[in-house]
Amino acid sequence: MFDNLSDRLSETFKRLKGHGKLSESNIADALREVRLALLEADVHYKVAKDFIERVRTRAVGQEVMKSLTPAQQVIKIVNDELTALMGGQAQPLSLTGRPPLVYMMVGLQGSGKTTTSAKLALELRKRGRHPYLVPADVQRPAAIEQLKRLGSQIQVPVFDSDPGKNPVDICMQALSGASRASADVIILDTAGRLHVDEPLMAELQTIRSRLNPQEVLLVADAMTGQDAVNVAKAFHERLKLSGVVLTKVEGDARGGAALSIKAVTEVPIKLLGVGEKLDALEVFHPERMAGRILGMGDVLSLVEKAQESYDQDKAKEMARKLAKNEFTLEDFREQLAQLKKLGSLESILKMLPGAGKLKQIKDFKPEEKELKRSEAIIGSMTPAERANAGIINASRRKRIAAGSGTTVADVNRLLKNFAEARKMMKSMTRLGGSKKKLARLLASR
Repeated sequence: MFDNLSDRLSETFKRLKGHGKLSESNIADALREVRLALLEADVHYKVAKDFIERVRTRAVGQEVMKSLTPAQQVIKIVNDELTALMGGQAQPLSLTGRPPLVYMMVGLQGSGKTTTSAKLALELRKRGRHPYLVPADVQRPAAIEQLKRLGSQIQVPVFDSDPGKNPVDICMQALSGASRASADVIILDTAGRLHVDEPLMAELQTIRSRLNPQEVLLVADAMTGQDAVNVAKAFHERLKLSGVVLTKVEGDARGGAALSIKAVTEVPIKLLGVGEKLDALEVFHPERMAGRILGMGDVLSLVEKAQESYDQDKAKEMARKLAKNEFTLEDFREQLAQLKKLGSLESILKMLPGAGKLKQIKDFKPEEKELKRSEAIIGSMTPAERANAGIINASRRKRIAAGSGTTVADVNRLLKNFAEARKMMKSMTRLGGSKKKLARLLASR
């Protein structure tokens, strides 16, 4: 998300930095480019206009014009205003109150409500909660079965809805069902339409008034741009939304909805759906998103992702093996699995400060299939081969290639990469003193 906007802003600020001192004319030219960039990103025209005016007022002030680094000051102002535009700070889900808490998911058909409901259930389960999924969409064929299937995948109970019943009755009956399932959070997957209509709103208003949900979350498709903003406005007027979940943001290079929703509706974006996998749900942090837009990276989110997939016991064991030069292909496969948990390689690179500005990075499209291919090759090896790569001769390589559906060249490339990794790790043990010292250092991280 925001790739196009980020590129335009980078070019604009690069030209701005070329001036030793800034004049009102320089700033006006730069802000004209910023405004065009925002409009091209499908930001609401009034939001873009007000944003530029706020930046202009601050940018022509004394603290900028007399600064030793005026261009950097302007960039800081833009960063501050982008953060404020998107809500200022993260808005956490409300988890306080008498259980079971009720989360009501609303939105148009095709926005991703059912999948997002399952993603949210998984996220809450990770936080130690006991969610309960309720399929209240009797309009869309197979919606109930879809939610049951997703619930089974993430090991979250699903209320046994009857498609012939009224959605309001289903939701009310689910309240008693939640206590039997020992659930403390109920997630209502309500029906959507292809457009906002009166019967839909009347049904949702009844559910809202009868169940008094803790959160009313609009699930909106980021790729629809300003349509998502208009939908958010319409739903908020009737249902008093508490937050928005933007889905499919990985396919939206513009980002206009994320920049406009809070300003137009006053409803905060709380979560982002960043992929098709059920764990691809992130808390929306305005300050971190502003940093990504301006090419400053998002190291905090990267650290959090690493902590989620970090296994301390395995890390200590890996440190011991590195110290004793016992790193095997089985360990190599384990590291590949850990890397996959962080998300796509491309998304990881974009979180590194300045990486988005480097042409080598922008042109680099990591091949996710390469990781799967490597895992398949190692999986086709015998335990003895994984423990000692030195015994893998030509005939064994042919067998491994055939068993993994790859070529001998693929096997050779993997073994070469493994050998280079071992060599690098072995050289690292010599840096800073003894192997024992390095092991202690690695285990402490």
